[in-house]
Amino acid sequence: MSAASRAPLRSNRSDRTTRVRSRARRAVLTAGAAAAALLVSACGSGGTSGGGGDTNFITGSDGIATVDRGERADAPDLSGPTVDGERLDVDDYKGKVVVLNVWGSWCPPCRAEAKNFQKVYEDVKDQGVQFVGINTRDTSTGPARAFEEEYGITYPSLYDPTGKLMLRFAKGTLNPQAIPSTLIIDRDGRIAARTLQALTEEKLRKMIDPVLAEK
Repeated sequence: MSAASRAPLRSNRSDRTTRVRSRARRAVLTAGAAAAALLVSACGSGGTSGGGGDTNFITGSDGIATVDRGERADAPDLSGPTVDGERLDVDDYKGKVVVLNVWGSWCPPCRAEAKNFQKVYEDVKDQGVQFVGINTRDTSTGPARAFEEEYGITYPSLYDPTGKLMLRFAKGTLNPQAIPSTLIIDRDGRIAARTLQALTEEKLRKMIDPVLAEK
């Protein structure tokens, strides 16, 4: 066989090798993308869904859900030890607007929003607004306290490592897999607004202001 007749065989083998390598690279990239998506969803999954239930939430395009004043449900009992070892009962804040934020020190979106929460808290705490955190899935209070110190958080957080407090909410109110989550509780202790996503300073104020303006 001449060199000329052998050349196409080498070319075919080269083409097949290139195609195999290309498919392998695509498979690796696809697997990497899937893993990244899983990591994100493990911290902040849930979108705007609260898992069913008739809670009267109306969700806007910005992911913030609100409830008409006459259709709001009471917040459940939220009491227990705090990250700092104190005792806290959210019911003691009736008469104030309560901003309730569910977070974990292990959660990147929680870190992204932490300074926004502290900034807004400093601006509104003298206007009859109280912020309360619910720290969840931290197996000890040490990482939670370190998180608060790192981001300058000065409002208290209930320590709820197994999510028991979250399960006290009516079905459809909170998704235990959606961390962070934020609720606004009105002056009468009823749930007025909710979001299952990390918040910018602007969106957090957008949740608080209408409830604060209620008389």
